[in-house]
Amino acid sequence: MNIWNSIEKSAISIFAIWLVTISGIIGICLGYTEWFISKTPYNLILGVGLLYWNFPLKNGWRSLAIWSIVFAIGMGAELIGVNTGLLFGEYHYGENLGVKVFGVPILIGINWVVLTFLTAHLSNRYIQNKWLAILCGSILMVALDFFIEPTAPIFDFWHWESGYPPFRNFVDWFVISLILQVVVVNDLHEEPTSFPIHHLVSQFVFFVFFYVFYQL
Repeated sequence: MNIWNSIEKSAISIFAIWLVTISGIIGICLGYTEWFISKTPYNLILGVGLLYWNFPLKNGWRSLAIWSIVFAIGMGAELIGVNTGLLFGEYHYGENLGVKVFGVPILIGINWVVLTFLTAHLSNRYIQNKWLAILCGSILMVALDFFIEPTAPIFDFWHWESGYPPFRNFVDWFVISLILQVVVVNDLHEEPTSFPIHHLVSQFVFFVFFYVFYQL
């Protein structure tokens, strides 16, 4: 019974995440960019909710502490970056990612948690060597950021003072990602669902599509 419940949750979650992704692609292509992009905070919250629904905390308070650390590191890195330029480079956030704390949307910290979970889950599911999985997860996070960067200013997510992301942005992303992968590697647990893979692939599909779309 529990297995069937998991399969049902997985199917509903996969449907929901692809519905949102495909609807967003179609809507933006049809010229409703502002309407769809302004709903980004709700999409991020939906993704978090679906992940928690499919993957309740493995070790209770210990897991909560670990993922809170991920949030704190991600949020802290962004606060340093936005307010000092010492990490990532000179940039500032736009208005489409919700409420900000000292210039950084709270959802950005949550997004670090989501991306870390998705990439760590995928890497550790298919790679047996722990350290190789950590490396792979970090590379996946940087790869996604590579495709997000060109569309971020268009969608008013964030803007680079120079007009483009410096190389150090990707280096810093990799280092932060590597740290986060190490933090969570022992708190992952297997569930009979492919939802995390669909969730991550849907993000790649969305941003790769618009990476190409806006280059044409």
